[in-house]
Order: sequence, then structure tokens, then C-alpha cells
Amino acid sequence: MNNKVFTARKRNGLIAAAVVVLLAVILLGGTFTIVDAGHTGVVVTLGKVKEGVLQEGIHVKIPFIQQVVKIDNRIRKLEVNTEAFSKDLQSVRTVLAINYRVDTAKSYSIYKNIGADYETVLVTPAVNEVLKAITATYTAEESVTNRSLISDGLVSGLNEKLNDIGLYVTDVNIIDFDFSEAFIAAIEEKQVAQQKLLKAETEKQTAITNAKAEAEAMKIRAEGEAEANRRISASLSDKIIENKKIEKWDGVLPRVSGSAGTLVDFSDLAGESGK
Repeated sequence: MNNKVFTARKRNGLIAAAVVVLLAVILLGGTFTIVDAGHTGVVVTLGKVKEGVLQEGIHVKIPFIQQVVKIDNRIRKLEVNTEAFSKDLQSVRTVLAINYRVDTAKSYSIYKNIGADYETVLVTPAVNEVLKAITATYTAEESVTNRSLISDGLVSGLNEKLNDIGLYVTDVNIIDFDFSEAFIAAIEEKQVAQQKLLKAETEKQTAITNAKAEAEAMKIRAEGEAEANRRISASLSDKIIENKKIEKWDGVLPRVSGSAGTLVDFSDLAGESGK
């Protein structure tokens, strides 16, 4: 009987010791917290946010009374799909990639005033608001050709809204612009029309160039012929001209009418003189 009592007491003692060790481990584990690199720790004591933050490393806290919320202060990437209207009232669906970070010094105020879900509560709505304001200043076609300006405008506009809170946007990339099928068809028709106009203008310029070249060639030929005629005229003397006339004369004298209406035949005179 005594052995059974001793065994029971020993077993109970071992169980109690194990419980004590377990509680000690739990208490010890709850006493320390580790803040990882690139993070800050916000201390919450019985629901109250303590001003200031814990930096990277090991820190002591009060078990069951204090909680340490880890805030990621590294650059985070947020992808936002949103829709806005352009200056010419076209629907523009945009996919954006936003890089931002949380200021370490303001981690506690962000958690206190906004909560851990600050990205959904604050950042995404700000992106939608700023994008709609910027998109409204460009036509749909200008939005495509001014992507870099829109990106820069988003960075500037978002920082203006978020910096005082402790959020800093470092970069905005426009992944995609998407328009209605009607607008895309209209753009394609416009491009085809511009190509046809360019082709017609090119053909017109080619025709004008060819006509000018032909006119210049005719002018050069005409000037060449005129110069040749001038040189020929300058080389002909009166004697040469007379000889040419004689060479071409067939020996027949002309017939002319006299004052009395008689016809004088010089060829006859020429024959008589020959006799």
C-alpha cells in the first residue's frame, strides 16, 4: 500500500515538474521577441499602442500583457487594376505596379491610426484617386504615348497624399493599358487612313519630282538646240547663203506678169541668150 502511495506521489511530482518547466518555457518564450531585418516592432500593451518602435534584434516584453506587431519597412510591391475615363471620355482600364515603403519612424502611428491592413485601407484607394485625376487630363490616344509622364505624375501625386502619413512611393510602372473594342477599331482605321494618305503624298511628290526633272531636261535640250542654231547662224556668211541658193536652183527662171497683163517667161530669154 505504501509503495502504491509512493509511486503515485512520484508520478504526480513528475507531472507537476513538467508543468512547471512547460510554464517556464512559455513564460520565457513570451518574454522575448525578435524583430527581423527590414522590420520594426510596434508595442501594444493591453490594446494601447506605445509611441516609438522596436528596431531589428531581440527585445524583452511582458508576457500576456504586451504584444509586438511586426511592420515590414522594406519596399513592397502592390498591383492595382483600375478603370478611369480619359479626356475624350474613353474608358481606360489600367494595370499598375506600385513600389512603396513604410517610414520606420511612423510605423506605430500607421498601425495606431489605420491598422495592419493599411495597404487596402489607404494605398489602393489613393492610387485609384490619383490615376483618375491624371487620366482625365489626357485623351485615350495620348495616354498611350505619354506613359512615362503618367507614371511620373502618379509618383508625385501619391507621395503628396501619403508622405505625411509615413508612406513613400518609390516607383510606378504601367503594366498595361486596355481600351474598348470600338476605340481600338477606330485607332486601326485612323492608322490605315494615315498610311493611305502618306502613300498618296509620296506618290504625289514622286510625280512632281519626275515632272520637274523632265521639264529641266527639256529646258536643257532646248537651250542646247538654240545654242547650236546660234552657232550655225553665226557661221553662215552672205556668200555661203548665196551659194546654197544656187545649189538648190533648178535652172528654171520664174514667170511674172507685166504691167500690160502680158506674161513674161524668163526661161525663154534664158534660152535665146543661150543661142
